This record gives sequence, structure tokens and C-alpha cells, in this order.
Amino acid sequence: MTRKFAAFITTMVALAALGGWMMATAVGQQRQPHPAAATTKASSTPTSAPTPSGTPTQTQTTPPSTPGNPVPPNPTTSVASGKKVLFLTFDDGPDPTWTPQVLATLAKYGAHATFFELGEMQSEHSGLREQVLAAGNAIGSHSISHPQLTRLSAAQRHHQIFDGPRSTCFRPPYGATNAKVRADIKAAGMVQVLWDVDPRDWARPGTSVIAHNILTHAKSGRIVLMHDGGGNRAQTVAALEQVLPVLKAQGYTFPAMNCQQR
Repeated sequence: MTRKFAAFITTMVALAALGGWMMATAVGQQRQPHPAAATTKASSTPTSAPTPSGTPTQTQTTPPSTPGNPVPPNPTTSVASGKKVLFLTFDDGPDPTWTPQVLATLAKYGAHATFFELGEMQSEHSGLREQVLAAGNAIGSHSISHPQLTRLSAAQRHHQIFDGPRSTCFRPPYGATNAKVRADIKAAGMVQVLWDVDPRDWARPGTSVIAHNILTHAKSGRIVLMHDGGGNRAQTVAALEQVLPVLKAQGYTFPAMNCQQR
């Protein structure tokens, strides 16, 4: 009887120990973070950073790249799929010398473009805005006076974005953007439009260099950054004359973006 009782006690102790181990394991598993929850938290962390001042950045995202749904539709999605398209864009105008030359070159090859204009330049040369639109091109806002928006106070940033040229497309000067800039752009009823190809025409490296940079990096759906203001743009106009017939022969078309004038 004693031996049976001792065996019974030993068995009960072993079962109790096993039950305790199983309970501890279950509790430990409940304290571990769920993989899906950890991934979601990590992916929601902002990754954008202000662009350094000075020259335009070399690589930019296609427009727009902001959390949530943009207020107007993406300005490049109105083009039928399957077509070879390049979106030509010109910054810092309108300029009374260079904008008409760009318009004439575009018209010569049946091309259109989107002009990201400065409020100050529009005020000085008001008639050019109508010429750009009458030729079937689009106009986007490039702020009032071309400051680096990421370095401005909230009031200054708001003024540059909300009181600039009226459009549903906005390109921040220098490509300098962050969460606050994007939030103001969206609040103003616009989408941020950057670029994919920077041929560095702003540096005036020579007509052949600008043309080579465009032709080398041309790919359907990409946005090309050029300038019709901000200085002597003779090289830009000459490069445009060189690349348009080549790209057209390759099957590209050149539509204006869907940037509605508000």
C-alpha cells in the first residue's frame, strides 16, 4: 500500500510540473509581438527626408508619392496604356525669351509639355500663360518665388504653396519636400509632381550633353525635367530640337499632364 501511494504521489507531481511548464510556455508566446503587427508598424515609419539646398536632385519619384489618396487624380494616369509616352516638363518660367522658343519647338514636332511656373514670373509676363495653354500644354505651380520650402516657416510655406499659380499640380523648388510640404500641397488641392530624368540643363553643360542625357534615360512613362526660365536656356531649346525627332521616330508621344487650372 505504501509503495502504491508513493507511486501515486510521484505521478501527480510529474503531471503538475508538466502542466506548469505548458502554462508558462503559453504565457510567453502571448507576450511575443505578432509578426504582422510588427511589420505594419515598421512600414508606416516615414522615410522621406528634406532635399539639400542648391542644385536639383538627380533621382526623384514619379508623381505623386504621398500617403493616402491624392486630392486630384495622378496627372499622368489619363494616358492610354500601351502607348510610349514621355512627359516633358519645364520649370521656372514663363520667360519672354525662352518660353516662346520652347513652344515653337514643341509645336514643330506635335509635342506638348507641362510648364511649372513661378507666380512672380506669371505676374511679370501674364500673356505667356495664355500662350502656353492655347498651344495645348498644361501649367503647374512651382511656388511664388522658388524658395526651398523645407526651410520656411509654416506661414511662409503656406503662402508659397497656396498663393502660387492656380493648378492641381505642384512641383516643389529643388525637389525639396517632406511631410509638411506634402501635407500643404494636398490641403491646397494639388498633387506633388517630381521627375524621373534630370538632364542637368540648369547647369548648361552643353547641348550635346543635355540631349544625350535625355535619350539615354528615356523610358515610357518617365517625367523629364527641363527649364524655360531661370537663365539662358539656349542649350535647352537646342537639345529639345535634337531629341524630339529621334524620340518621335522611336514611337514616343508627348502629352501634357492632367493639371487642371483652378
